[in-house]
Amino acid sequence: MDLLRLATDLSEIYMQNDKVEGVLLGGSVARNWQDDYSDIELFVFWKESPNDEDRKSPIKDVNGRIIVYYPYEEEEWSETYITQGIKLEISNFLTNTIHRILDEVILYYDTDLDKQCLAATVYDGVSLAGEDIIDQLKKKAEVYPEELGEAMIRENLDLGSRWSNREALLAREDWLMLYKVITSVQSNIMGMLFGLNRLYVHHPAFKWQKRTLERMKIAPKNISRILPSVFIAPPEESIRELEGVLQEIYGLIQRTHPEIDLTSVMERIRFLRPQRQGD
Repeated sequence: MDLLRLATDLSEIYMQNDKVEGVLLGGSVARNWQDDYSDIELFVFWKESPNDEDRKSPIKDVNGRIIVYYPYEEEEWSETYITQGIKLEISNFLTNTIHRILDEVILYYDTDLDKQCLAATVYDGVSLAGEDIIDQLKKKAEVYPEELGEAMIRENLDLGSRWSNREALLAREDWLMLYKVITSVQSNIMGMLFGLNRLYVHHPAFKWQKRTLERMKIAPKNISRILPSVFIAPPEESIRELEGVLQEIYGLIQRTHPEIDLTSVMERIRFLRPQRQGD
């Protein structure tokens, strides 16, 4: 199945509704990362609020089977359905809402990941219909603000107090808590790297991590191999790898953002929970 072709056909069906101003293809298909498990993510931009008939009519036209159907929440209407054996994720927004969210990210440096995901979708997405509308949105997102990058770095600098417990967790073989800490630290690392590279975060859980890391020019050497391998390597080796990656990333921040004072941060990440000595 040609996912792009199906997405294009569906966009034409949505555009038959006069309320629809544009359709944008997002997700892995738009970034040419698709695999055998990929679905189609369509972002439909409306000039006025869609009703149930507006949303369900295209699904009926393609004999789709609804999997989930959400009411309006968090400024979005969304539904998931299957047609021709392909899953469709539909995100419906008022065009004005997308403009406002882009302004919040690009003009006011909002680091909210859900908002950044929309900015990333506009930036990377493929216009399927309503080219003029989508071009306006893309023009807003085409330059990633340096101030947003700095805000992302600052927000993710502090790893939290649990990182200092890593040696105790290793010694105790307290794997559940240790891997929660590792996951949390990796999320901070990804946030800092997105800021360093001035890239919009495209998924709040940093989906497609390896592909994303391969796009980054400002990063520790072999980062696209190291970070994913942390979850399958022996735990002690994983911790040492993370320690090394953190040192390199903070070094990159010092070189590229000398205005950020890392003194207290470096002290905290070096701190280890004291081990009581025997008599």
